[in-house]
Amino acid sequence: MRTVGVEEELLLVDPDSGDPKAMSAAVLARAARAAGDQEENGTDSDNGAEGGSTAEAAGDADDVFEKELHEQMLEFATQPQSSMAELAAEIVRCRAEASRLARETGCEVAALASSPLPVQPSVGMGRRYRWMEEQYGIATREQMVCGCHVHVSVDSDEEGVAVVDRIRPWLSVLTALSANSPFWQGRETGYHSYRSRVWQRWPSAGPTELFATPERYHRRVADMVATGTILDDGMIYFDARLSPRYPTVEVRVADVCLEPGTPVLIAALVRGLVETAAREWRAGREPVDHSVSLLRLAGWQAARSGLTGELLHPAGMRRAPVKTVVRALLDHVGEALADHGDLDRVEASCAELLAHGNGAQVQREVWERTGGNLREVVAECVRRTQG
Repeated sequence: MRTVGVEEELLLVDPDSGDPKAMSAAVLARAARAAGDQEENGTDSDNGAEGGSTAEAAGDADDVFEKELHEQMLEFATQPQSSMAELAAEIVRCRAEASRLARETGCEVAALASSPLPVQPSVGMGRRYRWMEEQYGIATREQMVCGCHVHVSVDSDEEGVAVVDRIRPWLSVLTALSANSPFWQGRETGYHSYRSRVWQRWPSAGPTELFATPERYHRRVADMVATGTILDDGMIYFDARLSPRYPTVEVRVADVCLEPGTPVLIAALVRGLVETAAREWRAGREPVDHSVSLLRLAGWQAARSGLTGELLHPAGMRRAPVKTVVRALLDHVGEALADHGDLDRVEASCAELLAHGNGAQVQREVWERTGGNLREVVAECVRRTQG
């Protein structure tokens, strides 16, 4: 069975005002000290995880948490999992540990894909981040957005490229399901996933043409790096790419999701898409050759509409109701979901999202109910981050 890992980026905010706080260095230092104390004592403190601590269940805290481009952000990465139940438990543990570490350093974590409140982002220290700031200017300083990246194991680069080619039409649906960034710099944007629009400012971001072979994929990456416009292959920000570090396909189109159950849904759907694509490839079925221009329009429509209004249907790239498009995705990956034992979980999660709304809809509901009070929006998101 294919393994799945999730990376989530969280926003660090002031517990009283909700303003983003540049505290990532302090939180990471606290995580390192906690891991060191546990190693020195030879014991694990009880952080509420079944069968032991968060560090025992999900790796030492200083290994789980990583710095991000901006000092107002904190990232964690799960271990590869075969079971969605185990992945769900690990995401809950990691979010709880992130919250504990943040509180110990005077802040909170919020699963917000963009800050509702105005912020002046602080770019982190280090040669890489400083190079990016010099190279891209204001685009780097405005990239304080939090995403959810899903890694699914593949057997080879050949299989991985076949998967990347075949999942392209469906990725915009994942953006719609995960949408959690309707506000930007204190303003209502009119989008459900404004993060995805900000992310497109990177020169290497977005959908890709068909590659067909690993040789063509790697040649394209090498050519892009050779331009000097990007620093290295780690800055290949395709919507779906071969991970430069792991034997996985990495899908990068989702907002960080408000509720901890939603990234599990996204991960299950991505694994379903990868497995379905691999089966199509082995059966000799050619990928759908939608142009990059159409795929960009589908991504824009998903960012604009979220789970309200209409999306572009992956089959023909024409407008269709959200429920119709989500149903088409479930039908497309249904056999793979069933084989992985994920079908019932995914069906129930999708029904819940469609009935009660995703993060963007929750944020807007609080905003409208409180007369446009964005601090209350942040406070509600802090409460919901751990479920």
